[in-house]
Amino acid sequence: MSLLPILKWPDPRLAQPCAPVTDPKAVETLVTDMFETMYDAPGRGLAAPQVGVMQRLFVMDAGWKEGDMTPLACLNPTIMSATDAKTTVTEGCLSVPGVTADVTRPAEIRLAFTDLTGVAQEIALSGAAATIAQHELDHLDGVMHFDRLDPAARDALLAAYTTGQET
Repeated sequence: MSLLPILKWPDPRLAQPCAPVTDPKAVETLVTDMFETMYDAPGRGLAAPQVGVMQRLFVMDAGWKEGDMTPLACLNPTIMSATDAKTTVTEGCLSVPGVTADVTRPAEIRLAFTDLTGVAQEIALSGAAATIAQHELDHLDGVMHFDRLDPAARDALLAAYTTGQET
């Protein structure tokens, strides 16, 4: 296991869509290293492009900071459905350290993905887990959390980031 360097915005790879994972066995070590990196950062989610790997996979653990370890690795994830109910959560990002933004997303989703054994899964997520999964899935599409803000809020967040101010 090893810690991986986390790319920081504005690295252009963070704005690129990722290719599908074709061989789950081939990414086992990467997933292990991503979990180690995420926990060390310390974050609740980490997408492959954040460590320079342009494949559709992310790891997450919504409960570990409260002591309830719930690690989940998602290969080729897709949101199958989302509720109309929305929630606004203050989100941070390991690739934009020290800067947070209030992002509105569906409160509940059904996420389909392939696990590390190559088996298709589908799970319902709500609360922090739904927010984290949506945030990480955005990374796989080249979308940053601040891209979901109105233009003025996005510009203010990026200005604060480039000047080193915390938000």
